[in-house]
Amino acid sequence: MTRSIEQRAADTIRVLSMDAVQKANSGHPGMPLGMADIAVVLWSQFLDVDPRHPTWHDRDRFILSNGHGSMLLYSLLHLSGFNLSMEEIENFRQWGYETAGHPEYHPEIGIETTTGPLGQGFGTAVGMAAAEEHLRAVHGEDLVDHYTYVFCGDGDLMEGVSSEAASLAGHLGLGKLVVFYDDNSITIDGSTELAFSEDVPARFSAYGWDTATVDGHDRVAIAAAIRAAQGVTDRPTLISCKTHIGFGAPTKVDTASAHGSPLGDEEIAAAKAGMDWDLPPFSVPEDVAAFFRSAMDRGSAAQADWQQRYDTIARTDPPRAQAYDAWWDPAPVDLTAPGFETGSMVATRKQSEEVIQQLAELRPDIVGGSADLAPSNNTIIKDSSDYSARDRTGRNFRYGIREHAMGAMLNGLNQHGGMRAYGGTFLTFSDYMRPSVRLAALMGTPAIYVWTHDSIFLGEDGPTHQSVEHIAALRLIPNLDVVRPADPVETAFAWSHAVNRTTGPTALILTRQGLPIPSTPPAPDDVARGGYIRSEGDDVVIVATGSEVGLAHGAADLLGQQGVSVRVVSMPCVEVFLAQDEEYRTSVLGSGLPVFTLEAGVTALWESVTASGGHEIGLDRFGASAPASVLATQFGFTPENVAAQITTGIDAQEQS
Repeated sequence: MTRSIEQRAADTIRVLSMDAVQKANSGHPGMPLGMADIAVVLWSQFLDVDPRHPTWHDRDRFILSNGHGSMLLYSLLHLSGFNLSMEEIENFRQWGYETAGHPEYHPEIGIETTTGPLGQGFGTAVGMAAAEEHLRAVHGEDLVDHYTYVFCGDGDLMEGVSSEAASLAGHLGLGKLVVFYDDNSITIDGSTELAFSEDVPARFSAYGWDTATVDGHDRVAIAAAIRAAQGVTDRPTLISCKTHIGFGAPTKVDTASAHGSPLGDEEIAAAKAGMDWDLPPFSVPEDVAAFFRSAMDRGSAAQADWQQRYDTIARTDPPRAQAYDAWWDPAPVDLTAPGFETGSMVATRKQSEEVIQQLAELRPDIVGGSADLAPSNNTIIKDSSDYSARDRTGRNFRYGIREHAMGAMLNGLNQHGGMRAYGGTFLTFSDYMRPSVRLAALMGTPAIYVWTHDSIFLGEDGPTHQSVEHIAALRLIPNLDVVRPADPVETAFAWSHAVNRTTGPTALILTRQGLPIPSTPPAPDDVARGGYIRSEGDDVVIVATGSEVGLAHGAADLLGQQGVSVRVVSMPCVEVFLAQDEEYRTSVLGSGLPVFTLEAGVTALWESVTASGGHEIGLDRFGASAPASVLATQFGFTPENVAAQITTGIDAQEQS
């Protein structure tokens, strides 16, 4: 029987996926076999991407949220002419190759985001779709007009992050978001009936989505569903695709054994026989290669048309082109400290609010938001409207009580390109965002987190809302810069550092309670080194952050009355300080001086600054519900107690 070129293309994806997983003796063959038909339809008939210009601004975005099926994506990229060689396919999951077990962010070869933790790709895609709508509204559909397509599975839709993101996507009416749900009824444990019996299309319909259900192996029906989805402009679309996991594997189709293990040589041989496939492993039929190359001509033509439109605008309307370019390649900003009366008490969240207004004026590409805590996080851009289904130009994103979704969407908003996004909540609720934060750090995505109410000093809300371990836990994440400012200059630095940083995310850790505005502000150049001397001393060093810098000065004054000369060091960002050269670090911390760290949280990790022999003053327990002043007394965060602890520490060191 003659097999159509579309069938042969799908079979090629299946064979490459089976062979790669088998050679690696590791991987997930079932999903690529099951979704190959859907992939061929989308990539050959609809997806506008250009392998010669993989990061072209107005390309469609394709997100493989069920990232365990990575060989599906790698096969598509290779066959479509992206810079992913057959050698990469043959070395799936091996050291030094781009074909990792789960896709890792690399847009230059067509991988739009890192996926694998289920649900994260879905949430990220919602952020990308929201970015597209915003940019189109601001810059015009002749420059921005593309789709975001997502593949996801049962596991994705079980995760809470996808539910949160889907709910918000429906509310926002993101009409250029199309999700393909691989409804194969199988998870690692077995049938989805073990734990998942809901009507997924009905759920998404309740979220405000358009829905369709098709046979995931009927390419004609799939194409019709995509065309229908493109005709729906006021809401996103879920296409539920009934598929068979391990499609084509004669004894393992529709079984859990096809999910996450190699099929085995005998099963693969039988599958290939059923496809009339007689080529050696890692072979691509010439007609299939030509089919995919021809399909990519559509995207290449779209890219050329877009470039022509841009060039015309650049020639006839230079200010418009320049404004567009500034969003995609913004100049660094130099933010200045907001002015507050010396001696007044101003929370760093309030200081941050003032800096945000300055930033928003300098950088029109900046958008912000909060998970239903904007008045508390002070994250509103005051001269802008809210982003909504009615107003795509709004710069204030209202995420609702959806921290999971906000974290993932921030990755998508920032990875899309053309804009920078921040999001806020209470620091203790950063726990809900941690998977997305970790991925941002792994990908080098410059998301900005505004986390307020940073310690026990938020007071009466009690230990459920009082962050104790969070700052230390966040500092454990590689490539995440954690900034805890103490005054307006440090707050301006925090924002300047965050927005100018392009290699990873930044966390701003801000207070609810007021902090004293110093009479002599620090020098911005000193602050920019992450840690610096606030006041000189020769006998002992106190290293403090945020709200505890003022406390350190109070303790230093008391010790000074006892004849102890104290050097107070403010360290708003440990990561930036540790990146300085050894000479500078020694000049700040001294050589041979007793070093005490002071932070209202767990004391772990401060040895990275003090090395061995340091003394940590903190709180290695949960907080309590009481006014902040009472908590300070009860937990020892008073100048008198800190001074006493330092005296005791010095005495013990001298006696040892």
